[in-house]
Amino acid sequence: MVDHRKLGRELELFHSDPLIGAGLPVWLPAGAAARHAVEEYLREQERLAGYEHVYSPPMAKRELFERSGHLAKFGDDMFPGMPDGDSELMLRPSLCPQHALVFAARGRSYRDLPLRIAELGGMYRAERSGVVGGLSRVRSIWLNDAHIFCALDQVGDEVAAVLRLMRRVHAALGLVPYRFRLSLRGQSILGSPADWDRAEDFLRQALVAEGIDYYEAPGEAAFYGPKIDVQMLDSAGREWSLATVQIDFAQPERFGLEYVDAQGNRQRPVMVHRSLAGSMERLFAMLIEIHEGAFPAWYAPVQLAIAPVGEAQHDYAYEFAASARRAGLRVDLLADGSVGLRVREAIQRKIPYAAVIGAREVSSGNVSLRRRDGSELPPQSREEAIGEILRKKPSNE
Repeated sequence: MVDHRKLGRELELFHSDPLIGAGLPVWLPAGAAARHAVEEYLREQERLAGYEHVYSPPMAKRELFERSGHLAKFGDDMFPGMPDGDSELMLRPSLCPQHALVFAARGRSYRDLPLRIAELGGMYRAERSGVVGGLSRVRSIWLNDAHIFCALDQVGDEVAAVLRLMRRVHAALGLVPYRFRLSLRGQSILGSPADWDRAEDFLRQALVAEGIDYYEAPGEAAFYGPKIDVQMLDSAGREWSLATVQIDFAQPERFGLEYVDAQGNRQRPVMVHRSLAGSMERLFAMLIEIHEGAFPAWYAPVQLAIAPVGEAQHDYAYEFAASARRAGLRVDLLADGSVGLRVREAIQRKIPYAAVIGAREVSSGNVSLRRRDGSELPPQSREEAIGEILRKKPSNE
């Protein structure tokens, strides 16, 4: 069994320190580089799908979470408030209340809909110290989140589009969903039964329209609405929820959200919550184990290791590294120790490509890329070698 905590230490991806606290991992440079590449890919996929990105603060007044229903329904999982005059500031357990206020920041008309608001933002859960560990369950969470505000007749198309976008993203990351769960209402819910019936029907119809097999799980819904959860298995065979899409009639009501329709009448939007890949922490716990630390080249911490044979080849290797960095690659120039030792170092660090630069490479102007599986590509120009690695990034089409 592959344990992401062990590999995370060996590959220096993340670190936990008792002075910081349980469930509060620090992303080290290698892990941060991989995470940044994935984040940029997710943002670009969202941008192309019509999402607009925002930043919102990870804390707010207590009154915000009273209005959203989080304090009443989710308060045990929130950190205690901090005094702020006659009120309190609280760390948010989710991003949706602030995204509701993004919608409410100005008047809206039907021409604005669907309004797709996305953010990769921080949130905090008061998990017990005994249950947190590694990246799978943490207290500081950075979530790939978005909220779609739409008219009732747009809900089905929006949910179906989210499911298609999820599948594209998961394939690019190397994730294979275990199963899709339709999470239905429990005992403690916000909103009317009629709204819940409509929301659950929308989700069923979207799953059927996209040809996705699913099972139903009563009692697993969010307190504000039913949801589709994309379930993944870790290396121990444990099941985790990663991506999700949820339909919410309750929070638009609680926040008094409105738009003006084509006839000039005020209408209530529907709020669709969605995350394509879940939190960065849980996502990378999965990715580390699935790939055993050997990430696909496009989000590997270092994509190319360059090793000059001797001092005479150092300038050529340095120029090659500089060209690769300018093209957007993450490169490490390995100059210390024997060539064999440096190649083994690149393999141990699971770097996808390595290039040994000797006298032949300098005289020909070519390089030979070695893959981490030991295979070697034919000699090619530096520009072609850089292009070979850049092409590993998934297409935006």
